[in-house]
Formats: sequence, structure tokens, C-alpha cells
Amino acid sequence: MQNKKNSNHSKKGELRIIGGEWRSRKLLVPDVAGLRPTTDRIRETVFNWLQAYIVNSQCLDVCAGSGALGFEALSRGASKVHFIETNKQAIQAIEKNAHNLDVNINDQALIEQQSVLKFLAENIHSQRFDIVFVDPPFDLNMHKDIFAALEKGQWLTEDALIYCEMPRKEDLELPPKWEWFREKRSKNVAFGLIAA
Repeated sequence: MQNKKNSNHSKKGELRIIGGEWRSRKLLVPDVAGLRPTTDRIRETVFNWLQAYIVNSQCLDVCAGSGALGFEALSRGASKVHFIETNKQAIQAIEKNAHNLDVNINDQALIEQQSVLKFLAENIHSQRFDIVFVDPPFDLNMHKDIFAALEKGQWLTEDALIYCEMPRKEDLELPPKWEWFREKRSKNVAFGLIAA
């Protein structure tokens, strides 16, 4: 899968936070195969949808990549974000971005290099999340497995929302009782919020 190198980057390897406390601050984007940072336009739409839910929320950013969704959430008032990513170079970029933004590690953010499915297989601390960002590499077809693991591990609060990004042509099957809360399509991707 190709890297997403688009006009949203002020220059190669960077993108900006759209709103909140860190508006216009830049994030480093590592050059990692399959990494597709969510575009400025889509992030703006998604966080407009989440405006009434984001403040003081507990968030999980799985397949975090550059961490753009998680840092955008923190910028807009999320209480804490747990970043999960397998790629070492991406993890280093997330850590660098957290340092550059003076994010309080452990208090505001947890950054973990691990397979998302391995992480979700255990919920030993009985953690619950209000908002989960699910944007895995498209060629891995992981959405269904991630959804199942979120349910099985009881990771979600009662009114949890799940952001999902997928190929435009994909018809994503949701678990029973889950439903689309908001949906939109751009030129190449479909994205939306799911009420779990």
C-alpha cells in the first residue's frame, strides 16, 4: 500500500494539529510503509462530530501510526489517550511528538509498541474507553478482528464511539447492535463514527 503523501502536509514528514490547545502545532510523520495519516479535512470533520464528546474522554488510538488522531483528541480536551502501534519508527515519532507538545506521559498519554490484537486480547486492568480510533493499514483487513476484540475484552464504555476509516469501496460489517452514528466518503476513503 502506498504512503499517503498529500497536500495536507506543510512539508514532507509533517502535518498540523487542526484545533484546540495545540492548534497549528506540527507533528512529525515517519516514512513508514502503509502509514496513511488521516488528512486535515477528514480530521476536521471527525472532531467536529466529536465536539460534544471529546472533553474529559478516555481514548484509545489503535494502529496509531503518526498519532495524529490521538494528539488531536488531547489538543481538544481528551483526558487521556492510549496509543498502540507495532512499528518501532512510528512509536519513536509518537514519543517525539509527545515530548514536543509537553504531553505528560502516563498522566495524559500511554505509548505502547505492541500488536493491537495482542493488546486487545487482555484487559487485565478492566480499562474502558469512551472513544476508540480504528484506522489500521487497509491491506491488513483488520477492522472486523479489532471490533470483535473490543467487544470480547469489554474495552468500551456504555456510550462509546468508535471512529473508523476504511477504503471507500469496502462494505464493513458491524457487530450486532453496533450502528453508524455518522458516515461520510471522500475520494479514496470512507469514514465515520460507530455507536457501539
